[in-house]
Amino acid sequence: MHLRAPAIVVAVRQHGEHGAIVRALTRNDGVQPGYVRGGRSRQMRPVLQPANLVQGEWRARTGEQLASLTVELVHSRAALHGEPLAAAALEWVTALTATALPEAQAYPRVHDALSGTLDAIEAAPSARGWAAALVRYELLLLAELGFGLDLDRCVASGGTEDLDFVSPRSGAAVGRGAAFGYEAKLLRLPAFARTGGEASWDDIFDGLRLTEHFLARDILVDRRVETLAARERLVDRLKRAVA
Repeated sequence: MHLRAPAIVVAVRQHGEHGAIVRALTRNDGVQPGYVRGGRSRQMRPVLQPANLVQGEWRARTGEQLASLTVELVHSRAALHGEPLAAAALEWVTALTATALPEAQAYPRVHDALSGTLDAIEAAPSARGWAAALVRYELLLLAELGFGLDLDRCVASGGTEDLDFVSPRSGAAVGRGAAFGYEAKLLRLPAFARTGGEASWDDIFDGLRLTEHFLARDILVDRRVETLAARERLVDRLKRAVA
């Protein structure tokens, strides 16, 4: 096995006294794990930061063997880890990607969306410019993994207007009229989650509650506590930032 490709670092775990096991998302070969010799060294730690773009080269004698990985830094986002809000966003979005995606399966749309989300975080660490993009990334990830929400028409009436809610059971949109009297049992559906465009902070938090429900139920079932803790830290910091 020999693969050379640009990749986004999504997870780093210490291994032994000096090495690290790194998982990185490539566009055409999916998440690829590898052992980086000296990955805990002072020289390599800034390179092996989640969200960094690297040029990776994986080598292994067999497909079952953990590959040896060498990396060259292409673009660093390490400075963002010093910004509490941006750091929380990077921690969550990379942890979600590393946890949710199976290894060695190509998800080019996920790769491109993750790259765009990371670029948005880098361009606007204040969160106003990236929080909505994060929600849309989570919706895309759900869809790509087979758990997409049906947001095109009301599950009860078939209508396409005033789709303000989502059923927490079916993941289907519910129109305002059909939802009357049951609003408390449904999840809010902000318009930007369907059609893009501007989003208020109320819309963003509604979107985060919406995606969190289905991520926790359908994708992070066995890894909920560890991975969703990163999301809780992010949402808490977002709330404090806009208070």
